[in-house]
Amino acid sequence: MKAVSFGQYYPSNSVIHRLDARMKLVLVIAYITMIFFVQSYVVFLAMIVFAFALIFISRVPVLKVLRSVRMIMFLMLFMFIITTLFRAGNPYEYALFDIRFPRIYLSGIIHASHMGLRIFCLVLGTSLLTLTTTPVELTDGIEKLFSPLKLIKFPVHEMALIMSIALRLIPTLMEETGKIINAQRARGAEFDSRNIFKKAKAMLPVLIPLFVSSFRRAEDLANAMDSRCYKGSKGRTRLKQMKFRWKDLFALLVVAVVFFAVLVFRYNFFDVEFISYIGALWWGGPP
Repeated sequence: MKAVSFGQYYPSNSVIHRLDARMKLVLVIAYITMIFFVQSYVVFLAMIVFAFALIFISRVPVLKVLRSVRMIMFLMLFMFIITTLFRAGNPYEYALFDIRFPRIYLSGIIHASHMGLRIFCLVLGTSLLTLTTTPVELTDGIEKLFSPLKLIKFPVHEMALIMSIALRLIPTLMEETGKIINAQRARGAEFDSRNIFKKAKAMLPVLIPLFVSSFRRAEDLANAMDSRCYKGSKGRTRLKQMKFRWKDLFALLVVAVVFFAVLVFRYNFFDVEFISYIGALWWGGPP
């Protein structure tokens, strides 16, 4: 439980730490979007190298980021098996493993591996965001980024505050879970059984006090905010004002170039037939 790094902030003085929180949110959204355009193993490898280069620049330990990936390895393996078994192949594709059930096709294996690589890249990007941005900066960045929604009376500040508190409480709840498990183990509970049903039964005494502790923490936090006269975004000011700098624009330019390269590999923009098709549409002739 102590190995969970998602939601934790790693203090450092790197360039990525000093970027504006709004720009980091925009870059992460662009990174997540470009991941879904990748359809080649070469481009997936390039994206992973790009993510690790950002981790190196941020001066965050690589093992600390990879701990977030380790927590979802079971989910990745489960999705790979399910997708491989239940994805139908092309009408003219021969099955690699052909019995009544299951029928495994090469296209299913490729699609499942693409899904696993996408999840891996997504976890790397989002973990780097939380490790290099404090919860306060995330709250202010989300509120500033979605401030136009205030015109339609959308509670932007409350939404940003809820997301920030949720991220902040992830490591706290994990630590609380570890304490409860140790206390139950000292009372004779067994959590090391290989039987999945016994494991699930052993987790019941852990979940109940964890829920009670979570509600107690929420109530204490609400009372603390109320005693400090917290009234939401009404009349709220900030000590530190967010400003875009040249480093933010340079980071946006780098991600834009990477995004364009992904689109080039995805749609083959420099293909002769594609250029001829675009030229015909431009001049109004038949494609």
